[in-house]
Amino acid sequence: MTLIEHLTELRRRLIISAIALAVGASIAFLLYNPILAFLSGPYHAISHGNKELIVTDPLEAFATRLKIAAWAGVFLASPVLLWQLWRFITPGLNPKEKRYAIPFIAASILLFLMGAAVALLTLKPALQFLQAVGGHSLDTYYRAGPYLSLVMLMIVAFGVAFEFPIVLVFLELAGVVPSSKLRKWRRPAIVIIVAVAAIITPSQDPYSLFAMAVPMYIFYEASILIGRILKK
Repeated sequence: MTLIEHLTELRRRLIISAIALAVGASIAFLLYNPILAFLSGPYHAISHGNKELIVTDPLEAFATRLKIAAWAGVFLASPVLLWQLWRFITPGLNPKEKRYAIPFIAASILLFLMGAAVALLTLKPALQFLQAVGGHSLDTYYRAGPYLSLVMLMIVAFGVAFEFPIVLVFLELAGVVPSSKLRKWRRPAIVIIVAVAAIITPSQDPYSLFAMAVPMYIFYEASILIGRILKK
C-alpha cells in the first residue's frame, strides 16, 4: 500500500471507531442510572445504604452523567476499537506475528477485565481504611465527581497493571529480555513491583497496594514460564 492508501485506510478505521464510541456513549448515557448504582455500590456498602452521593454544583450532576457516558462508552466500544486496530495492523504482520496477535489481544482484554474486577472488590476496604484514618469525628458524604473519578482511576490503574505479563512475554519473544534474566531479577523485581503499585494506586491505601502487587508478582513468575514454553 502507498502512503496515501495507508492514510485513507487509517481515516476509515478512525471514522468507524468514532462512530462506535458515539454509539457506546449514547447507550451508556441512557443506562446512566443502573451504571451509577453499580459504581456507587462500594460507597453504599460502607455507609450501610444510608447515604447517597451528593453534588454541590448546579452543573455537577450533568457533568457526572457525561463522565460516566464517556468512560462506559469506551468500555462498550472497546471490541470494535480493538478490531479496527487489528485490521489496520494485520497487513504489516508476518505469519508468525499474526499467529500470536489474536491470543495477545484476547489475553489483554481478559487481564484488563480481571484488573477491573479486583479494583472494584478492593474499593470497599480501601474506602473503609481511608474513612478510618480520618477518624470517627468526621461524617463522610462523598461528592459524585471526585468519587467516580477515583473509581474510574482505580479500574484503569488495575486494568493497566494487569497487562504486565503481556509486556513481559512480548519482550521475551522479541529477545529483548530472556527468561533467564527474569529469573535472576526476582528480588529486585519484588521491590520494583511494590514501589510501582504504591505509586500508581490512586487511593494510596495498603489494601489496594497489596491487591495490585501480589498479582503482579504472580504474573511475573507466570511470564517466565510462558515465555520459556513459547520460545521452544
